[in-house]
Formats: sequence, C-alpha cells, structure tokens
Amino acid sequence: MRIRHYDPLHLDVESFARDGACLDGVWPLIELERLSACAAPEEPVQPEQLVHWQLRGELRNVRGNDAEIWLVLHAQTELSMTCQRCLKPVRFPVGVVQNLRFVQGEEAAAALDAESEDDVLALSRSLDARALLEDELLLALPLIPKHERCPEPLHAAESDPPGETKPNPFAVLAGWKGAGTD
Repeated sequence: MRIRHYDPLHLDVESFARDGACLDGVWPLIELERLSACAAPEEPVQPEQLVHWQLRGELRNVRGNDAEIWLVLHAQTELSMTCQRCLKPVRFPVGVVQNLRFVQGEEAAAALDAESEDDVLALSRSLDARALLEDELLLALPLIPKHERCPEPLHAAESDPPGETKPNPFAVLAGWKGAGTD
C-alpha cells in the first residue's frame, strides 16, 4: 500500500477523504493576511504568533446513497482586536471546529447548502486549505470585540456647566425663515 503525501495548499479533497487521511501543523499567523489585518493597530501580529490546525478527511455512508465526502477542520490562534467600548486592545482566543461536506459542482453545492444545515462546498482537485481555514477563523471572530470589563473606566462626554443653556438651533432656523418673508 502506497502512502500518499498531501499538500494542504493544494489538497485533493476526494483522495484525502477516501484515504481517511489526517494532516496537522502550524502556520505563522502573519501569513494569514486577512486575519492579521483584524489585529488592533497597537498590538499587530508578531512573527512568532501561530495558527494550530488539523484536517481530517472522511467518507460518510448514507443509507441508499453513495458515500459523502467530508473534511473536518480544526484551527486555533489568539488575536488582539480593538475593544469597541474603550478602544484599547483586547486578546481573544479564536478557534473553529468545522465539518464541511463536498459535492460535485457549484450548482449542487449551492442547492444543498440552501436546504441543509451542513456547510456544503463544491469539490475541486486542488483546495487551498490555508485559505479555507482563514475563512473559517474570520467567521469565528467576535462581531463586536470588547473586554468583559474594560481596564480603565470609561469617561462620560463632558456636558455643559450647570445653569448655562445653548440656543435651540431650530429657533435660529425659524428666525431665518421669518426674516425672508415680508
């Protein structure tokens, strides 16, 4: 039996699944440019920051149908993002475990994806697993990054000193309107 070597940057998903193969490793976070761009400017991604990942191919038997091709991916890293309350950096662990089903053709993938709760992709002979992992990690980022408790108290906007009132801007407009009529 010949042992195949799989390249995660050019992965033949069908062969990978049929062999029940597994791959794992690390990539420098800085190489995932779209994900790195989400980092807080005060704490940019450093060369030593890593993304730990694992891929596993599977054939899942479905009663009465051909076996389905699946790719199970795991990825984790840590990223500093800008807190939307205090605007200071906040570190987040970012991780994903995703089961992806592969089918022949874009049309079949779109139809099944719409009617199924599974994530469905079109099968290709050369999948860039790093780009796929980056997509999944981007989807796992918090929509609104914020500290549970900001490190510094938030300051309220300065208000007008007591007893001092500002003119009503609509009163000024009313005065202009009245000045234009005879």
